[in-house]
Amino acid sequence: MSESTSGPWARTDLLVVAPVKDFTCANCGGTDDFLQMNDAGPLCLTCADLDTLVFLPAGDAALTRRAKKVSTLSAVVVRWSRSRRRYERQGTLVEPVALELAEEQCLADEEVRARRRERDQQRRAAEDVRLQAAFAERIRALFPGCPGERATAIARHAVTRGSGRVGRSAAGRAAADEAVTLAVVASARHEDTRYDQLLMSGVSREEARALVRNAVDAVLDRWRAG
Repeated sequence: MSESTSGPWARTDLLVVAPVKDFTCANCGGTDDFLQMNDAGPLCLTCADLDTLVFLPAGDAALTRRAKKVSTLSAVVVRWSRSRRRYERQGTLVEPVALELAEEQCLADEEVRARRRERDQQRRAAEDVRLQAAFAERIRALFPGCPGERATAIARHAVTRGSGRVGRSAAGRAAADEAVTLAVVASARHEDTRYDQLLMSGVSREEARALVRNAVDAVLDRWRAG
């Protein structure tokens, strides 16, 4: 089994089998974790002159691609699947030096990706700070009577990344008056009325909102008046 016309490998790939049961080498009478089929029968890796290679399990496509590219000698490892009735790829045999070089290249790439992720996190954090500041500034403009620390807290809550709240919407990112007002209303409803207690007592969301609407309006009127 030195090549195959089908399967998840190239026709010219050297193929090695991970046996599903013990075998006896047709040349030396020994056994191995892998075999290569020969006209005389299965050969262990030593007799097949492949014992200088090391096994790289499947799963890391970049590592496998790089190791195979620089390995002068390599072989695809397959195993027969009884349930699927076909050979399935298990990994690759490559030269040790090729694997070491591929690992170094992948580590270098990971460092680059880590630095990129760090820069992206810093950029997003800076964007969030600017968005929060703009949102809080608009709250103070629309509701001059809203305490400064309360405006900051409302803005921070509304623009939390990944929260799905109004501050993350397009209108919220633009600090549009409607989005800002919705965030202030939500804060007043939870912080300045008995809305949460009503919900906890079993009152429906719609009924609870109706019951506290006047209290919310009073808070907003007071903050608008400054």
